Amino acid sequence: MVGPELLDATFAALADPTRRAILARLAIGEATVTELAAPFEMSQPAISKHLKVLERAGLVSRGRDAQRRPCRLEARPLREATAWLADYRDYWAESYRRLDDLLDELQATDRRDATQGGTGG
Repeated sequence: MVGPELLDATFAALADPTRRAILARLAIGEATVTELAAPFEMSQPAISKHLKVLERAGLVSRGRDAQRRPCRLEARPLREATAWLADYRDYWAESYRRLDDLLDELQATDRRDATQGGTGG
């Protein structure tokens, strides 16, 4: 999965708080389904369903280590989502800069009016 499909799958997977919590746990290190299910009040099959969504989005992979099937975080989709969001961060930063400039200009006008005995309104 590449391009818009990956981005859509990433944001859909991140929309759920349980899946975000699973990713936060996996950011610490690998974990099994049993370990991932422990802090939640839900069954292992329910956690497995969340893991399948995360796997389809490319955010999680499962390995095999003897009897264990550890899950691990895959960062690539998060990097792509972050890059996509960066464009909007730049947009908002520029908008806030223009707003700051306008506020500075209005405050300077108010100060000039006050020192010149402005007529008020």
